[in-house]
Amino acid sequence: MGLSLFLGCGCWLFFLWAVQRGEFHDMERPKHRMLEEDEREKPKK
Repeated sequence: MGLSLFLGCGCWLFFLWAVQRGEFHDMERPKHRMLEEDEREKPKK
């Protein structure tokens, strides 16, 4: 029981830390970024 409480509090603190850093600020950009074309030059045949 104590271990579950300890792990739950640890996860909650990790979540709060991530929110403070802005990890969840822009939830739309990552899913659209995979659809953009690469800026890298493609190899010529």
